[in-house]
Order: sequence, then C-alpha cells, then structure tokens
Amino acid sequence: MKLLIVEDDQFHANFMLETVSRTMPEVSEITCVADGKKGVDEAATGMYPGVVLDLQMPGRNGVEAARAIWSTRPDTRILFWSNYADEAYLRGITNIVPEASAYGYVLKTASENRLGLALRAVLIEGQIMVDREINGYQQRATTTHTALSESEFNVLIDVALGLTDKLIADRRAMSLRSVQNRLLSLYQKLGVEDETGAFNKRTRAVNRAMSGRMLNVETLIAAERELEPWLAANTAP
Repeated sequence: MKLLIVEDDQFHANFMLETVSRTMPEVSEITCVADGKKGVDEAATGMYPGVVLDLQMPGRNGVEAARAIWSTRPDTRILFWSNYADEAYLRGITNIVPEASAYGYVLKTASENRLGLALRAVLIEGQIMVDREINGYQQRATTTHTALSESEFNVLIDVALGLTDKLIADRRAMSLRSVQNRLLSLYQKLGVEDETGAFNKRTRAVNRAMSGRMLNVETLIAAERELEPWLAANTAP
C-alpha cells in the first residue's frame, strides 16, 4: 500500500512516520510533503489509496486539499489530524466526503497507540473514526435547538466575511427575508442578546462562533478565497 503524508511540521511528520512503520506493515511506500498544494499535486500523480492530512497548513488547508483530492479520486481514504477539535473543520469535512471514501479525524495529542488504531481503522479497514474530543459537534448536531443548519452556517460565514444582507441573499440564492430570518435564528442559537443596545449583533455572533470553534481563522481564509471569484463575477466594478 502506498501512503501520502501531508504535514508541514517536521516533528509531527516524524511522529507519524514512526507510528506508520510500527503499526502498518501493509504500507510499502511512504511519501511526505510539507503543504496542501504539494499534497494535491502528489496525490494526483501518485495514485495513493491512503492519505494523512494535516488540517492547518499554509497556502491550502486540509479541507481544501481533501476536496481537490476527492474530486478526482473519490475512493481515497483520508485521515485528518489537527491540534484542535474545531466544529468548523469537522463540518467542512462531512460536507465534502464522498460516499465511496472513508475518513477519520484524530487529534495530534493522541497517543501512538490511539493514532495507530485510527490509521488502521480508516486507511486499512475503511471505517469512519472521529476522536471522542471532537464528537461534541456531532452531539450538538442531534439537538436542533442549538445546532446550526447548513443554511444558517453559510449565512454565518458570509456575515464573518463582511457581506451585506443583500449580497448574502444574492450569493446563496435566498430572499432577503430568508437571510434575515436565518440571522435571527443565529442570534438565538449563539446566545446573542443585547437589550441595552451596546453591541453590534453581527459582530457579536461572529465572536461567539469563533469562541465556540464553530468558525476558525483557516475556515475564513478558505471562505475568502472562494468569495473572491464570486464577487468579481457578480458585483459591478
């Protein structure tokens, strides 16, 4: 089995290499690259059935890299790993994973034994495996009074990017009233209350989402890259 490891931190790359060598005798060839763009390019030419992806990398994060890899090789099994148990990452992954693939999400604080189990479960056995520390998002997703719908999350992203209600409506193919209803729902679910008028509710909502790890910097950087071509095509110079 050929394995591709995409990790920009040498310490973690070495730890992953050591763990793979000890727990996965099936792996006959390992390639290591240091950023998401190189990972996508290598995956396209190397025909790797299994990939390990860091989620936080310069240039192109792990979710963006996985989207590109899965677009041409939907059967690729990908184990994501990160220092953070962010809802933003898990939501991004679950929105793009193909039916033909398996994926995992493990924290870099996991023991070698735990990491070895995750590697084998995802890359060899084709199971879906998510660290228990990350399951908070999945548990919230079953409680409709606190979980954000996909539509609400998209509006939250656009608010964080600074778009007006009208531009959000245009971009998401929604009516202006629908956008405003999503905003009201977001304020309620994020606990944004301001009877004194001291806060800007939009800014407060983004702050609450960042604090709760529903959003993170990498997700917003990627969202900004996606927004730029839409703005170029849909707004007047």
